[in-house]
Amino acid sequence: MTKDDRNICHSKTFEGIYKTYAKDIRSFLFFKTQDINKAEDLMQNVFIKLWDNCSKVDYDKVKSYIFTIANNLFLNEVKHEKVVRNFNKQNQNEKIDISPEFIMLEKEFMDKLEIAIANLPEKQREVFLMNRIEKKKYKEIAEELSISVKAVEKRMHQALVTMRNVIGDV
Repeated sequence: MTKDDRNICHSKTFEGIYKTYAKDIRSFLFFKTQDINKAEDLMQNVFIKLWDNCSKVDYDKVKSYIFTIANNLFLNEVKHEKVVRNFNKQNQNEKIDISPEFIMLEKEFMDKLEIAIANLPEKQREVFLMNRIEKKKYKEIAEELSISVKAVEKRMHQALVTMRNVIGDV
């Protein structure tokens, strides 16, 4: 066997390894996953990883290397599915706690809030949005609008009073 025949980065050698082991890897992964599509996807990922690391893998150890990769990819898949299940379970519990009444009240509040903001005088709305939406500090707003910090405070106070009157105490 020549040096090129043992170089996994050489396309003919890689193709030979693929033809030799692909079926065995797929069977191994199918045994573990019980899903032929998932096994096929994982098998493809095994050979992608082998190609990505071809210069680091010894030709004599390629079989154990790809089976180790296959097992690790399977274990990562199981871990990922567990995380997804836990997230969905937690999310489902949160969804159960939210009543239709709460959703309706929240929508009504958001509608009132949008109307209140839209009806603010231009200067108050500008300061309110810069502070509450853009998260700018009063000093930054004052510099940007070329007004004093006191003016920003006054406009913000007036905006909040106006909005409280429109929306009511929440």
